[in-house]
Amino acid sequence: MKILKPILLSLVITTLSCQKKEEQKQTTTLKQHTMKQIKYKKENINGISIAYREAGNPNNPTIVLLHGFPASSQQYRKVLAQLADEFHLIAPDYPGFGNSDFPPIDQYNYTFNNIATTINAFLEKKGIDSYAIMIQDYGAPIGFRLATAHPECITAIINQNGNAYEEGLGDAWKGIRALWANKNQKTETALLPAFSLEGLEWQYTHGTRNPENVNPDTWHLDYLRLSRPGSHQMNLNLFYDYQNNVKLYPKWQQYLRDNQPPLLIVWGKNDAFFPESGAAAFKKDVKNIDYNIYDTGHFALEEDGEEIIEKIRTFMKNI
Repeated sequence: MKILKPILLSLVITTLSCQKKEEQKQTTTLKQHTMKQIKYKKENINGISIAYREAGNPNNPTIVLLHGFPASSQQYRKVLAQLADEFHLIAPDYPGFGNSDFPPIDQYNYTFNNIATTINAFLEKKGIDSYAIMIQDYGAPIGFRLATAHPECITAIINQNGNAYEEGLGDAWKGIRALWANKNQKTETALLPAFSLEGLEWQYTHGTRNPENVNPDTWHLDYLRLSRPGSHQMNLNLFYDYQNNVKLYPKWQQYLRDNQPPLLIVWGKNDAFFPESGAAAFKKDVKNIDYNIYDTGHFALEEDGEEIIEKIRTFMKNI
């Protein structure tokens, strides 16, 4: 009996220790799951509800994910799900896009300057003042406005087909250039196929190795939003205003030369809007670029998301 008591005591201690370790493991797992869980939130910015997706620990380095046309923060769903273990990720929808408010064009001025002002106010209200930006398509003119206004805030740029050079404007801009030259019913009507279901499918699948790699929910969701009353005119106004982005290219290039932000290029080379020449142009102004080109189209994350996300992880760890 005297021999059994120490043995029983040892067994009890061992059991309690194992239980404690298991509880700690479960708590750690729960915390990790909570940090990786994508939250779907809203913030009121000057009377406009800005919807955004957020994931990860705010104490970790922040990446602001800026979406393109005709998409929303949904285009970054893979990034949010896979990088939240090490980074704080925040992806807002612009006014008129995604789940954000869509104020009528007589109540909100749909220009890139104004949208950038709204997103800047959103970041300031969230207290985000040190962050990397991931830019794609419309995300580039929004992101470069943020960067030139607050260069001290930008820790790095992750660029997936976000243009800042005239040589990066591809053949698909022909119709929009006609709109710039003469904005009228004829030049606007010529662009309406871009808002059709077939036109949206083309934007997602053109230049891909295999269209079956792209989730069709993407363009169907965009089509639903583009079918709202007033949406065509709002987007035509942004098409027309895009010429003012081109006028700002020299300013953005000067920002790159002066600040030399760490730059990761992850570019779909078969993009009809922003071909590889747009990616190569960054080499003129940024000395050190992590330069990666993929055999895919405009939305490179759709087909090459896994590889691109690992590139982002490595890049962010090394800045």
